[in-house]
Amino acid sequence: MFELHINKNFSVKNDILSGLTVALALVPEAVAFAFVAGVQPLVGLYAAFIVCLITSIAGGRPGMISGATGSMAVVMVALVARYGVEYLFATIVLTGILQILAGIFRLGKFIRIVPHPVMLGFVNGLAIVIFLAQLKQFSLNDVQGWLHGTLLQGSSIDLAWIHGTPLYWMLGLVVITMLIVHFLPRFTKIIPSTLAAILILSIGVYFLNIDTRTVGDVAHIKGGLPSFHIPMVPLNWHTLAVIFPFALILAAVGLIESLLTLRLIDEITETRGRSNKECIGQGLANTVAGFFSSMGGCAMIGQSMINIESGGRSRLSGITAAVCLLAFILVLSPLIEQIPVAVLVGIMFMVVLGTFEWCTFRIINKIPKSDALIIILVSLITVFTDLAMAVVIGVIVSALIFAWEHAKHVQITREPDQNESTVYSVRGALFFGSSSNFLEQFNPKNDRKDVIIDFMHARVCDHSGLEAIDTLAERYMKYDIKLHLIHLSPECKKLLTKAGDLVEVNVIEDPKYLVADDSVD
Repeated sequence: MFELHINKNFSVKNDILSGLTVALALVPEAVAFAFVAGVQPLVGLYAAFIVCLITSIAGGRPGMISGATGSMAVVMVALVARYGVEYLFATIVLTGILQILAGIFRLGKFIRIVPHPVMLGFVNGLAIVIFLAQLKQFSLNDVQGWLHGTLLQGSSIDLAWIHGTPLYWMLGLVVITMLIVHFLPRFTKIIPSTLAAILILSIGVYFLNIDTRTVGDVAHIKGGLPSFHIPMVPLNWHTLAVIFPFALILAAVGLIESLLTLRLIDEITETRGRSNKECIGQGLANTVAGFFSSMGGCAMIGQSMINIESGGRSRLSGITAAVCLLAFILVLSPLIEQIPVAVLVGIMFMVVLGTFEWCTFRIINKIPKSDALIIILVSLITVFTDLAMAVVIGVIVSALIFAWEHAKHVQITREPDQNESTVYSVRGALFFGSSSNFLEQFNPKNDRKDVIIDFMHARVCDHSGLEAIDTLAERYMKYDIKLHLIHLSPECKKLLTKAGDLVEVNVIEDPKYLVADDSVD
């Protein structure tokens, strides 16, 4: 997916310089994602600092950068709009606890089962959601949308759009921002292009006295150290009923994006991170973030790529990024208020363009139809529900399609008779999807009184496969036919209820594998 020419050797200098670069790039995105979530910019900046610092220290993937992200922000916005920011802080604490439990119970390993089409749908849906979230910046505050009274009332496009000169300035600044972010790296990489766009256009808007909204018009930022704050919510079952669904979704979204990013960095650096430790690190970060008035977060694909490409390899790079970001908050907070909102929208549009997998349009007609369906399905579910639900449904649908396709692959071949015995050879996987087809291919009425079934080229995968063998044995016993089951593993023999005595074990030729069944410890 990414082709980077990187230095695989650890260097303190590279880690420090890389961390500084990442910190500069974190500022605009943290503020932009705070707007997406509907909270104050400082809430996003504190989240970027706390989450980046703790995951860099306690996480399972050195060199990976975490902070406030769009995938979690789009889930938070509904909670903040309905219940207020204090409920968000309580939700983030619970989110962290759930993520810690996921690490303790070693659930991180299940990220390996996410198929590539699901990943494509995931990132495409995420890009669309972030794009739609930016549209509200083009609207008039406290003015009813143009779709009032329709099914689309309250949707991302149900806005009272700004018009006239403010709209033209807004669009112009967005386009210029995108051009700077895209083309500046071709000339110099001394300064991150996102930071350059902010500096250039903020200075231009200030000296040209352009009438456009700035961060200060939306929210005032008072820089200071984050302070401990217990969320001011009632401690009762109603509160838990409100925040638990959001916390569960946020925990799943955060871990999915973090573990997908971890897997990507593993491939690039040819090293291996620890997924369960990363779950615990993300959980600790979010738990602390909730108690320090911040919005929490997870791993950031874009910032992690910046860090890896800049030479960051160890935990030092993430720690440096977090410390530098805090310094920016303490010293430069008044300047952050001068940033035009249009510039942040332009930066987020570039994030959208970089996140969306445009190769999808090129390969959609070349890949199997089932994979194309999964990509589209996951993308749509991501847009209309949430990222975690989309990935879970995508994995389930992929598994069902896989089972359906492989159910057709179990083949029963009648071999030449041996010594007055009917011989069958079984090929393929015997599991819940293929067990019915397996049974249909035998007809005891037409067989001799002695039957041999050879499982040399077959694999019994689950309890349904075992039940199918037992059922087949019953059918042959009914017709008083002697049945021999050869080349089944000793584990299968132990688990077979009715046909176990029919298995003929050959310690030299028989396979050595475990059946996927709860009866095996």
